[in-house]
Amino acid sequence: MTSPQGFLSSADAEPAQATWDGNRWTIAGTPFPEESPGEAVAPLRAHQSVRLAWPAGISAHAAPTPDGETPYDADARRSLDAVLTLAAAGVPLHAETVPRWLAADDPALAELLTSTGWLEPETDTSGVSVAALRREEHSVRLRRHALAARRTRASVSVIMASRRPSMAGWALAQIARQRHVDVEVVFAAHGYPADVVRRAAKGLDIPVEVIEADGDTVFGDVLNEAARRASGDLLAKWDDDDWYGPEHLADLLLARSYSGADIVGTTAEFFHLEPLNLTIRRTDYKSEVWNRHVAGGTIMLDRAVFTGFPSVPRAVDEGMLTAADAAGARIYRTHGLGYMLRRSTADRHTWRLPLAHFLKVATNQWRGVRPSHILEPAH
Repeated sequence: MTSPQGFLSSADAEPAQATWDGNRWTIAGTPFPEESPGEAVAPLRAHQSVRLAWPAGISAHAAPTPDGETPYDADARRSLDAVLTLAAAGVPLHAETVPRWLAADDPALAELLTSTGWLEPETDTSGVSVAALRREEHSVRLRRHALAARRTRASVSVIMASRRPSMAGWALAQIARQRHVDVEVVFAAHGYPADVVRRAAKGLDIPVEVIEADGDTVFGDVLNEAARRASGDLLAKWDDDDWYGPEHLADLLLARSYSGADIVGTTAEFFHLEPLNLTIRRTDYKSEVWNRHVAGGTIMLDRAVFTGFPSVPRAVDEGMLTAADAAGARIYRTHGLGYMLRRSTADRHTWRLPLAHFLKVATNQWRGVRPSHILEPAH
């Protein structure tokens, strides 16, 4: 089973050519195997993309069955299975054309394969290339499509502790638009009345339980009480002021399925620096790797193995991950394109770093709110 693990966000080698000989694909001069394809994917990571070339006239279907169905013939099935294997691995694929049977039977895949916008040169406002970003966005779309069959419907309890009543509606609206997941929210109003959150939750088609926490209760204890009230199979931590794409939770679930990790989270890649009205992107953290460091607002784990956040006012995520790592938990970091952190002044965050730090580590920067296209911003 292939997966995006080992994906390289920047690849310098020229696109590899893939040709179908009627029996199998040959990519960059090497036959792509049906068995144990993982080893064959590894050398393709260095290529900017793989260009697929189906021969004209590749057959579409075998003879109709007695019930009238027309299944793929052996050639078509093998060619498509290999393409889906590559897509599930996150290999950026494209084709000038696809067979008519593929366009008819899987128009979404056909559209992804023939899209070219991500191949066009593009720079940010400071003239720095974003080609690698567009390439990774294309990879994420392909892997989502190929891995869709592996999705299992899971019940996820989103836990959140917030000192900012003004952000309740913002946070809940983003949770309500999550796809491919059954979600409930346990919202801890930290130092203000629960009715503020209940009003913000009116009209949303998700269950929201609100608890009130005294303003003097330390942050870790507030989160632990929210987790205690959760009923989902999985817990997902959510930060009230950050941006989340509509497939944020679904992507974490996919990463959990193909990695087998105890804890999954994303990279911290995009930041909106509110006082400067600037979005920056940092690329010094790799994605699709085993790593103890994941963005605190993206942690997902099995509720049955959750042992709690430390009873401290800040750095609760780091404390929990450190303890989990020491206890032998396996932590996996997936892509961070569907998440963006908001940074205001340092004293408004439990993770206190000056804005100058983020400017120093930025690879790209844009004026205004400019997340990855994968986030599909609704605000």
